[in-house]
Amino acid sequence: MVAIEAATAAAVAVAAESPIRGEAEGKVEVDVEVEVEVKGEEEAATAATEGEVEEEEEEREYKSDLRKLEELMSKLNPSAQEFVPSSRRSPGLSADAPVFVTAADYFGGAAGGGRDSSSDGSSNGGGPPQNRRRRSGSFNHGRRRAGGRTRRADREDSVRRTVYVSDIDQQVTEQKLAEVFSNCGQVVDCRICGDPHSVLRFAFIEFADDAGARAALTLGGTMLGYYPVRVLPSKTAILPVNPKFLPRTEDEKEMVSRTVYCTNIDKKVIEDDVKIFFQQLCGKVSRLRLLGDYVHSTCIAFVEFAQAESAILALNYSGMVLGSLPIR
Repeated sequence: MVAIEAATAAAVAVAAESPIRGEAEGKVEVDVEVEVEVKGEEEAATAATEGEVEEEEEEREYKSDLRKLEELMSKLNPSAQEFVPSSRRSPGLSADAPVFVTAADYFGGAAGGGRDSSSDGSSNGGGPPQNRRRRSGSFNHGRRRAGGRTRRADREDSVRRTVYVSDIDQQVTEQKLAEVFSNCGQVVDCRICGDPHSVLRFAFIEFADDAGARAALTLGGTMLGYYPVRVLPSKTAILPVNPKFLPRTEDEKEMVSRTVYCTNIDKKVIEDDVKIFFQQLCGKVSRLRLLGDYVHSTCIAFVEFAQAESAILALNYSGMVLGSLPIR
């Protein structure tokens, strides 16, 4: 009888313990599921953050490239004769007629994912809507990264095909320079930069292939004019000219012939100071635009004279001090 009662008590204790154990096991399973979900959300958030950081770095690199190109453009010689290889001259145009390409073609935008040439670095209009949710944005982000890699690869290829030439005599023209270097390979573009009144200037020459650029390095020390030139691999590519900024009508061409581009202007100088400076030395100024920003330490100006002779005369005053800096 005692054994039966003991067995009965043990069975009751086990029965009472079973719900508690089942409840504990169920709680452990729920905790494991919650922990897995939290880890999944954290991993997704980390991946999204890494994607945003990568996109921001690409945006900073793009804007940095734009600033470098703007600085390079400010050093170009606006009065230099444009060189155009015979293979790219259109029928019916003169031998001196320039040929230009769009920024989209230059940066490989036709392949998809490329930015347009707007100053804010935004994507072109061919992409999907900007206000989509983050879920669909991951695919678009991948396309942007692929477009950035394509654009970067095109730019690097152009840099490999370009050489930097320095110590160029001011009497040497782009046409003459291109003719000398055409012995190394097909010349795609040639740009002489620097102050046209300086004794020595520099240039960038782009070839159709890498072999032409490597062969051009052997021309270092060649006498052009009165000075031997130096030839080095270029660190930058030649920026294409946007045809939208070129004069189209005869009136616009006539206005351009009366306009000079002025750089290295002291930021303390105002428009009236620049206008008085040129009017006293060169003649009547019909219009003037003084431009500056928070990035560059100096300003630039476009000065339009009433007569073309005044614009030609203004070129002689490059180097005169206006404010505290010599203007160019």
